[in-house]
Amino acid sequence: MSEDAAARRPSIRDVARLADVSYQTVSRVLNNHPSVRPETRERVTQVMSDLNYRPNQAARALVTSRSHTIGILAASSTMYGPASSIAAIEEAARTRGYWVSTANIDASDPQSIPEGLAHLLAQSIEGLVVIAPQLRVLRALASQPLEVPYVTLQSTDLDVDHMLSVDQVAGARLATKHLISLGHRGIYHIAGPQDWIEAEARMKGFLAEMSASDVPTTAPILGDWTAEFGYYAGRELLRVRDFTAVFSSNDQMALGFMHAVRDEGLDVPGDISIVGFDDIPESAHFWPPLTTVRQDFAELGRRCVEALLGPTDEGAEPGPATIVPELLVRRSTAAVR
Repeated sequence: MSEDAAARRPSIRDVARLADVSYQTVSRVLNNHPSVRPETRERVTQVMSDLNYRPNQAARALVTSRSHTIGILAASSTMYGPASSIAAIEEAARTRGYWVSTANIDASDPQSIPEGLAHLLAQSIEGLVVIAPQLRVLRALASQPLEVPYVTLQSTDLDVDHMLSVDQVAGARLATKHLISLGHRGIYHIAGPQDWIEAEARMKGFLAEMSASDVPTTAPILGDWTAEFGYYAGRELLRVRDFTAVFSSNDQMALGFMHAVRDEGLDVPGDISIVGFDDIPESAHFWPPLTTVRQDFAELGRRCVEALLGPTDEGAEPGPATIVPELLVRRSTAAVR
């Protein structure tokens, strides 16, 4: 090896050149791909050893046959739900001695899905978690061959055998039933974006509970998860004011709506009650503190890792595929006047 090569960290192309193979073949060796001939695999592995080539956890996997890495393929990871899910999985994985590698993808770009998946598989992940709030991501992923155990953290009919989720429909029904139990009959629902699986499920839960209680419904208002939209929706709805309560599909839109109510000189919950969803850390400090639906992300993360790696206690039965959320009653809801 030349002085220039010795002075820098060896690359995958150095390995390919010395082993007289393509760099794609080296990548296949790193991924333990079955298409590589044994003699080629042995030659590439020997060159890696000679060069002390250690690109990532995949190199360790060549020696141990295990990478101790879980991959997360995530879309919209800056939003509260996906971000909280990722943090919970990382925490649960650490307790089992595993690393977590996250590949963020662009839900609007179909090509980013196979690229993100290839990035994770190149690290010899032992399991995969798909956090894709948009249905189109799961549809695109369904066409990709997966040779590792995986779970999807969304409730859909596309892949029920690998599904693990919080029961969004049940959470929405809890929120709506709470408002109905307080005597409210004029109830609006500010929904999330139409292409989000959670938004669709929460809308279904709202409509189902309203129907079960024989309460007339109006068309849900499709929002975008932001406080700004909640404020805009509140300003528009208060022009008519034919309601006494609102169920918001997330806490941020609820915050914006509360702002609009106060700008009209009205009171929450004296004039209008509101329930949110998610229980973001700030919701307990809204004024008034927000009644909301709490998702147990820590439990979701634990069950997710358990689904991939098996239970920590030998012989223990895995938890159910859905986790029922909890309604936290605070001071933003009250009996109708």
